[in-house]
Amino acid sequence: MKRHRDILIKLAWLAILLPALPASACPDLADASHSRWRVETRQGVSWLITPCGESFFSVGVNVLTGGAPSRVDKGRVWYHWETFYSTFNAWRESTLRRLTDWGFNTAGGWSLPPQSLPWPSTPDLELGRTAQFHWFDPFHPDMAERMRAEARELTASYKGNPYRIGYFSDNEVGWWNGALFVYYIQRPPANHTKRRLVEMLRAHYENDWSRFLKDFVVPREMDSFEDLLQSQGVVARLRPGGEGIQAVRRWTGMVAGHYYRLARQAIKEADPDALFLGDRLPIYYDPVAVRAMAPYVDVISTNYNADSPDGWIAPYFFDGLRRLSGNKPILISEWFFAARENRTGNLNNGHLMTVDTQSERARGAAAAARRFAGQPQVVGLHWFQFYDHPKGGRDDGEDYNFGLVDVNDQPYDELTAILGKANKQLAVVHQEASAISQTRTDGTLAIPKADINPADRSLADWPKEQALLPAPFAPEPEIPFGEFYLSWAPSGLRLAFIGMDYHDLDLLDYEGDFPLAEALRVDWGLDCGAGPRRYRLYVIPPQRDKATRHDSYNMHTRFCQQETEACEPVPGATVSYFGSDQPRITLELHLPWSAPGCQALAGGAEIRLELASTAFHRSRWMSLSGLPPADALRAPTVWRTAKLVE
Repeated sequence: MKRHRDILIKLAWLAILLPALPASACPDLADASHSRWRVETRQGVSWLITPCGESFFSVGVNVLTGGAPSRVDKGRVWYHWETFYSTFNAWRESTLRRLTDWGFNTAGGWSLPPQSLPWPSTPDLELGRTAQFHWFDPFHPDMAERMRAEARELTASYKGNPYRIGYFSDNEVGWWNGALFVYYIQRPPANHTKRRLVEMLRAHYENDWSRFLKDFVVPREMDSFEDLLQSQGVVARLRPGGEGIQAVRRWTGMVAGHYYRLARQAIKEADPDALFLGDRLPIYYDPVAVRAMAPYVDVISTNYNADSPDGWIAPYFFDGLRRLSGNKPILISEWFFAARENRTGNLNNGHLMTVDTQSERARGAAAAARRFAGQPQVVGLHWFQFYDHPKGGRDDGEDYNFGLVDVNDQPYDELTAILGKANKQLAVVHQEASAISQTRTDGTLAIPKADINPADRSLADWPKEQALLPAPFAPEPEIPFGEFYLSWAPSGLRLAFIGMDYHDLDLLDYEGDFPLAEALRVDWGLDCGAGPRRYRLYVIPPQRDKATRHDSYNMHTRFCQQETEACEPVPGATVSYFGSDQPRITLELHLPWSAPGCQALAGGAEIRLELASTAFHRSRWMSLSGLPPADALRAPTVWRTAKLVE
């Protein structure tokens, strides 16, 4: 019976490989003559290639383990394999059979190693953390050797195993530009990384301290770069209105490039046959860091939080990764859906994708999986995670209904049935993939009619394919950092924005209210027949002295008429902000026809519009017209014509 089950599991797994195995191929990875995985692009579609030479689309599960060491720990009930199975082998056979039935084929991050779980796997080494690259002294002369030594030890049990696809070097490094700058500028003068940072600032400002002071605020007694170097615990903060953010971004690129170069060298030296899968970007990416990463990784791995309960995936995110990396393959290293209706009792205590019912969860997850697979550069997607968090949450407080099974080992049948059906189709979907294109056209835009509730904190009721506007233009080397959606109704226009940007509370020098000129903003020019009107929507961080904890970081918005210098309220307009506070930004806005001085318009009417956005600290911009936002708003002749369609 055991042999029969093993054969069924292997046959089901092999059925997911594309194309069909030729007679000469190894029948199982265990029979491969080597352990080398690679990536390949065929007819514009990227694939993982197994040691058997076959195309492989990785459909994985993270935290594929037997659970916690005990059933009850710290007053919480955890998933624990020994509660349900007499032996580990019985748990393993049951789990692999289930997952195969549900269309999965890979053990993702934080899973048991191939020796215990003979499935294709993607171990997370935590290489930078164990080598003390992060938040210590990454430019220390010994860092390269420390990373090589750690990589040799961390990969030793995987090297030569054909089930090992490749390695994540770390998890969610993030490359938070403000934090990188603020932290290292405060290090003591002996810190090699502090010295490298001050050296970069000297070069950036051509050794001109007065130029540096136009962009940064430092203590009055400090009057040279040498003083800055010799200081300890002193923060150089951005001066409002300055351009210091560009120096901060330059530093981010330097540190990130150094990390990926050393990580690649260490991993490839330790295990040349393994892929370097990056460091699992945290549902956000810094474009400077991705550009620094691209020459060194084989695959860009990113975690992702679906943008809408219906499984919508924002095209700008993947368009940007393609452009920044030169079409590197992408692995979705973590994605999820949770439901308030769950058997474990999880409270879902944060901003991650949560719906009301298990039916909604199943439909949304299946739709998202197909959308991921429909991206030609995506070579796989890994669900987080196998079992629910315990009731009351993990030790760090995260408490989500993420599981395919609950803490009692009972599957969520709707999810596993509907997502499982989708999983089995993903390789075929991927084979036919083509990127969703926000084609830039010069013709008239079509604005769909839609019944949108602007207060429901969701984009599920939007006809997103029809409402998505052409991709904004961003000047080289920048990329768009968001996208716009527009719909209409007899009561007015609806605008939605999905984007990402990062602001650090400690980076800007100010007192009192956050300076609006440093906030992220959306500029909207509109003419519906009564002459041009201009609006500005600010996304504003909290005051630094009132946000001492990450979980108190709450954005707020202001929507203004921009016909004068003052921020005048817009009568009848409503804004609903429901992003993750940062760095993922999602909002929708209702503008009544009366605000721009128009009668209610009907299908067939034409309007003219411009949309633009400027990131925090004016670090970058994008617009529909291709003009800088201020210029675009001053030039109604370049605004796009749009037709209201039924």
